[in-house]
Amino acid sequence: MNKRILSLIVLVFCVLSVPVFSQTENDTTLLGLPGDNLDLYAVLDLFQKSKTIEEFEKSLNEEKTGINNLDLNLDNKVDFIKVDTKQKDESFTFILQVDVTEKETQDVAVILVDRDKNKKVTLQIVGDKDLYGKDYVVEPKPAAPAGTPNPAYTGTQPVTTTTAAGAVTDATKTATTSTAAAPATTTVVVVESAPVIQYVYSPVYVPYHPPYHYGFYPPYFVAFTCVAVSAYRHHHYYHHAAYHGGHYGGGNTVVIHNTNNFNNYNNSRRTSNTVNHNMANGSYNANRAAVTPAKGAAPAAKPAATKKSNTRSTRRGRR
Repeated sequence: MNKRILSLIVLVFCVLSVPVFSQTENDTTLLGLPGDNLDLYAVLDLFQKSKTIEEFEKSLNEEKTGINNLDLNLDNKVDFIKVDTKQKDESFTFILQVDVTEKETQDVAVILVDRDKNKKVTLQIVGDKDLYGKDYVVEPKPAAPAGTPNPAYTGTQPVTTTTAAGAVTDATKTATTSTAAAPATTTVVVVESAPVIQYVYSPVYVPYHPPYHYGFYPPYFVAFTCVAVSAYRHHHYYHHAAYHGGHYGGGNTVVIHNTNNFNNYNNSRRTSNTVNHNMANGSYNANRAAVTPAKGAAPAAKPAATKKSNTRSTRRGRR
């Protein structure tokens, strides 16, 4: 009898473990492109939690957050990602860029923020096609029917709402609970309530343009060593639960809402010949194990026969 009970417990444990394992594997599927080293799900999550654009740029580049693992110049050190701003009326484009050399800059991704006449805000991040493939778009998952909370947000200024019988209370007010038959509560926030969104639409906002360039970085930035892409992706897969898009799960079904702003951005998009050359000879495959490109992603090139030596300066402030 004891053996039968033990076998039953083992069986139940195995069954319960399967969905968790499957979710992890799906979320860490690699593109086979340089963008595997910068998880845009994690980037968008960090953006929502930030209070200013400068704070977002700083957190993005700090080793303790572990979000930046991008190495486009192949010196085995993370690249500094600066965040430039473009604004037209109620539309913002925040451009993530890396100065690959003194003369070359590569756009990494753009964050699109737009507000319509009803004050509803849309938020998306679009990966550069050279690094993520075509149409790699990530956005917060839509709220449940009749509700406005954004489950993606987990910052320091959440709004508590009470949900009962499919109805959601005003997301700008803290819900009260009764002592009898109290409905379940969930800590969520609408996109409009995210600190960085409130900031950019406030009277005190001033468009941010980073003063940094190749070889000149802020004091807080110390180029740390990149980690293997498999370990990096595993560390950040949990961000994916609150967002959707990308190429994961068989293709991207998310469309760009702010197409006019995005098309205007494309007219000034910056690319690097060095990045294109490294992609062509397969140099970006050095820190990845077995790569299974996701559906819709460009195939990775074969590794180069020889590895180039690093002749770049190692003095402080340069890579």
